[in-house]
Amino acid sequence: MVLRMPLEPEVQAILKGMEEAGGPAISEMTPEVAREAFEAMLPLQGEPEAVGHVEDREVPGPGGAVKVRVYRPVGTVGPMPVLCFIHGGGWVLMDLDSHDPVCRALSNAAACTVVAVDYRLAPEARFPAAVDDCFAVLKWISEEAESLGVDSSRIAVGGDSAGGNLAAVMALLNKRDNGPSLVGQVLHCPVTDYSFKTKSYRDNSDGYLLTQEAMRWFWAHYLGEGSDGTDTLASPLQAESLTGLPAALVQTAEFDPLLDEGRAYADRLRDSGVSVTYTEYAGVVHDPWLMFGVVPKGRQAVDEAGAFLRRCFEG
Repeated sequence: MVLRMPLEPEVQAILKGMEEAGGPAISEMTPEVAREAFEAMLPLQGEPEAVGHVEDREVPGPGGAVKVRVYRPVGTVGPMPVLCFIHGGGWVLMDLDSHDPVCRALSNAAACTVVAVDYRLAPEARFPAAVDDCFAVLKWISEEAESLGVDSSRIAVGGDSAGGNLAAVMALLNKRDNGPSLVGQVLHCPVTDYSFKTKSYRDNSDGYLLTQEAMRWFWAHYLGEGSDGTDTLASPLQAESLTGLPAALVQTAEFDPLLDEGRAYADRLRDSGVSVTYTEYAGVVHDPWLMFGVVPKGRQAVDEAGAFLRRCFEG
């Protein structure tokens, strides 16, 4: 029997506040209403850190211009390493603003430029629109490295939750299509498989922020009708081979339905010869990055990602 750690007190307070606030479950909302509701989570990231420079740009994409936000840390000199950051939100929610604090924190922690991607959201643009947008930006970073002031030989990808899914997919797609050379991938509480049969889905199905019903809602909006989710660009855990992928940091949370699939992806990467750092954060719920201003282990996870990226960039 595996003993579970109690929830961190800061997490308990967040969950209690949400319970007292009431309101319908996300699976009962429209995407538009859910997007407005989740704006309430932004203060949990704390006061945004100062960085050296922030700039919004547009990148040509397959469905039109893709907005990106470029962060440069304080005191940058010469071509910088760069993280292509992909936000979470179940492919349905959130945007550049929702992850602005964590992008600033990662830029400072990793001493790198961060290019955050505002990919098209579902259900307005279903799979594989988000994949296509993110890959267009990844290639653009390499092609426009000089104008961005970044080093095209030191590119990493990363993201949280659905963004972790897309970051893992970027690494796979990059290898398949001979894209830019990647030195690392940061996968925070990633979605890796269209399956609801794991033990963590049973243990954490309800009551811990992200629920099984919510994940079914997200997947339904993302895939639409007629897709079984087995495409490896939706479920990277189903990929035939993970060999030759860049070094990975995989972070999971104890009270998260996605715990087991994140761990399984880390195990498969390691078994495929990929250098893997795996950390399971005890006592926290899904995506502590989005709570790093009030949950110490969220801050710890951001700092761990920064340290991992520094090592990747240093070679």
